[in-house]
Amino acid sequence: MSAFPVRLAARPTAAGLAPAASRTPAAARHRGATTAPGRRAPGATAAALLIAAAASGISGPSLALPTAAHALHVPTASAAWLMTAYGLGLLAGTPLLAGTAGRRGPAALVRAGAALVALGAAIVLASPSALLPLAAGRAVEAAGAAGLTVAAFRIAGRDRSGRSTGLVAIGNAAGGTLGLFVGAGAAQLLGWRAALVMPLLALAVLPAVLRPAGQAGQTGQAGQAGQAGQTGRPRPGAPDGRFRDALPLGLLRRAGFRRPALLMLALATVNFALVYGAPRRVTALTGWGPLPTGAAVASVALAGALLSWQLVRLAPALGTGRVRVLLAAGSAAAATAAAFAPWPPVVLLGSALSSLVTAGGQGVLTGSAVGGLAPERQGGAIGLFNLAFPAGVAAGPVLAGFADQTVQFLY
Repeated sequence: MSAFPVRLAARPTAAGLAPAASRTPAAARHRGATTAPGRRAPGATAAALLIAAAASGISGPSLALPTAAHALHVPTASAAWLMTAYGLGLLAGTPLLAGTAGRRGPAALVRAGAALVALGAAIVLASPSALLPLAAGRAVEAAGAAGLTVAAFRIAGRDRSGRSTGLVAIGNAAGGTLGLFVGAGAAQLLGWRAALVMPLLALAVLPAVLRPAGQAGQTGQAGQAGQAGQTGRPRPGAPDGRFRDALPLGLLRRAGFRRPALLMLALATVNFALVYGAPRRVTALTGWGPLPTGAAVASVALAGALLSWQLVRLAPALGTGRVRVLLAAGSAAAATAAAFAPWPPVVLLGSALSSLVTAGGQGVLTGSAVGGLAPERQGGAIGLFNLAFPAGVAAGPVLAGFADQTVQFLY
């Protein structure tokens, strides 16, 4: 049985007939919350571009950190807090925005996220050359990017086959990879601060994403209203359950949610350990400089992210158990290859494989985690599930550093 149950879309109502509400049961009226089998959710491509721009902030400053450290008169290790602050902002912003603006629908979430991105960028650009205010601005940017990320997955989530969420996950991985080069180019042309405000690129996508975001919000509100009409009172997750929606931690007691979330955390942690560790390993084996090494690692990671689309397509036929085994085995193989292989091509292959299973896993596991939940609960569930990604952003480099200092896997 497929891990991604598909709900049929509502049939169109002919013009001039009585309103559908007078002739169909409430359950039938709510089918517009999902799309027909084989079709992507409306706005999925725009959502993928939105999340790619938001994700570019993760890696954008990487190659500009030495220049930033020199300008701030701090060691490069201290300047790395500009990266850490972004991960912490993602981690805090995901539940905050999902539980506040998120309950009003994806469109409100997009607007709130864009506003925070703009505010954080303004802080970065206007701040003096001091680490603390710059890191604070990066954290605000990241909180906004987290809201855009959750909104993108909520737009794509109407496609229960997992294909639209897979496309959005690929956009996430591609943005995080390409941000390395776009940030380096921006720093060279406009100065190192430009590399710190890469999420501003998301503002260019707003016109294309707001309309489908509004449509996604309308279907969710219709489902919630219908449930209230049947029972005479709002379901949990309606306005009376706002606090519960803000942090839907009760989902962690649900094995169908907890297992894919923990697997996603493991995949993301390994992936971001390799994002930081694999380039050092390649440099040690080849003697290449930062730019050739970064180009090689980012290229194979992007290739892996793009190939993950095939995994997303095959996932419904493979089923839940097989998909999870493939993801876990692929991540373990990637870590082993990158850590132990004495040949640079094998280390690069490990990076590509990790990118593939992380991007593919984010797409297919999102659908698995929210499967079986009522429509009005899915937004909060997606928000909580996506905490696994920024947690991996924060934990991965720590894991790589621990391995470097104690076991000498990465050097």
